[in-house]
Amino acid sequence: MADARQRAIIKVFRKYSNSLGPDALELLESILDSHEIEGADVESSIETLAREYNKQDDALMKVSVDVLQRVYESLQGQGQRSEAEKEALDPEAHLHFVDAFEMPLWHWSPERGTFEKVLTPLTMSGSADSRVLAMRDRLNIIKQCVLRNEHFAPSTLPSRDRERLVTLKSTKQLLGRAGDRFLLLGMLAHSKEGRLCIEDADGSVELDFSKLDGPGDGLFTEGCFALVEGEYTEEGALEIIAIGQPPCESRETARSIYGHIDFLGKGATSLLEDSQLSVRVREELSDMNFFFLSDVWLDHPKTLSGLQKVFDNCIENHFVPRIIVLCGNFTSRSISHGQGRDVQRYQENFDALADLIASYPLITRSTHFVFVPGPLDITMNATLPRRPLLSSFVGRLKAKIPKVHFATNPCRIKFFDQEIVIFREDSMARMLRNIVGVKPNARSDDLKRFLVQSILDQGHLCPLTINIQATLSDYDYSLRLYPLPTALILADKYDRYKITYTGCHVFNPGSFVGASFVFSTYQPAELNSEECVLDNDPED
Repeated sequence: MADARQRAIIKVFRKYSNSLGPDALELLESILDSHEIEGADVESSIETLAREYNKQDDALMKVSVDVLQRVYESLQGQGQRSEAEKEALDPEAHLHFVDAFEMPLWHWSPERGTFEKVLTPLTMSGSADSRVLAMRDRLNIIKQCVLRNEHFAPSTLPSRDRERLVTLKSTKQLLGRAGDRFLLLGMLAHSKEGRLCIEDADGSVELDFSKLDGPGDGLFTEGCFALVEGEYTEEGALEIIAIGQPPCESRETARSIYGHIDFLGKGATSLLEDSQLSVRVREELSDMNFFFLSDVWLDHPKTLSGLQKVFDNCIENHFVPRIIVLCGNFTSRSISHGQGRDVQRYQENFDALADLIASYPLITRSTHFVFVPGPLDITMNATLPRRPLLSSFVGRLKAKIPKVHFATNPCRIKFFDQEIVIFREDSMARMLRNIVGVKPNARSDDLKRFLVQSILDQGHLCPLTINIQATLSDYDYSLRLYPLPTALILADKYDRYKITYTGCHVFNPGSFVGASFVFSTYQPAELNSEECVLDNDPED
């Protein structure tokens, strides 16, 4: 029995890349004995200790007895408060707004086969090395998901299925093997001669589409990663017979492997804690809602009256949301090269919005307002991720609304076990402009589904090359979608939609002002959204 318990303890710490000496193992066994923990509870208890140990700044790969003892004493103190915490679930204590520039950087390490935290300071300018690392991280993260997929990962038991498994190859393995069939994972790009190629870490090969009937589902753009199967020819090209998006990995699977890694910088939680919080959110916060509005054109004559209708409905129906996210553009036309009067009017529109919100005291006191800039808004930089709205324009909003947040684009909301990503970009138009392949006769509904699938399969909000969409290379990781978020808001001027793909709920609230006032509500308890429409009365 003791040997089985020791193996369970070692197994848990090994998952976190830790090794245990005799003293540490003895301490852990004494902790289990003192609390009379046996059987199936051993692993979950040790999991808590291992996760908290790895959060310590002075944690070593070989477990330190002193640090472990400190962690245990800290957890004992938390346990005494747990009963009081269960009495009331405080949403404010579990609500975090995460800017792109505040997230810690985790690089994928091929040598260790896991993520490593980068402690060196990051810069806005970046470097040639950081651009290469950003693309390699994208490739390596997708590759490790592919290799875990059931179609690529061989079973340990002998079976006929092993013969049907496909094996990824590298471009360097093509040389001298004309006539053989290969499966490659790489980035689609154009060569200097203008021909479409697939690039991986070892090189590139030209693609021949002459025998391809049609690509798989998704939008294939320059800069996206694809799985390509074909035959290598004497001419040095790959005559492809199939091309598809890499398989997406669910949030639960990724969290089960990397649950100890704090990707958002707001504290890591275990799967057990997540499941417990999820149940309590469903039971105790079933009526909580978040509102999402996009293209809130403050220079449009109908916008403020539309917002007034939204607020009036909230008060009349006792339906005050916990969060209202207002996404740009906050102007219907670009003013980056406008006159001084245009800039002054831009500020006055924000002032008018502040006065309107302040006229609803209940909403002002209880609701968090989040402002996410759009492509036409004035910020410090035009590249992704974008800085928040300039403070000189939003002084009155800061003064009158106590719970106001000026976020980056993209930004994230951590709410209990959920991660909500908000991204304001005309993604559909940009992807379609740079498309190199899509199924023929794809309709509008197909394109919406393909867009969602492509972004989540790529694990990146903007799967394009840097010459198409400039990004800050040091902060490219903030556009990463791994692990998958719980919900993704792709605020776009394109038609509205809502789609759940691989457990991630994705929706576009659409432009607020039109024939009607439209926006979306998100219910954290249901992990679902609803489209809301208010009449746009011409007489108003």
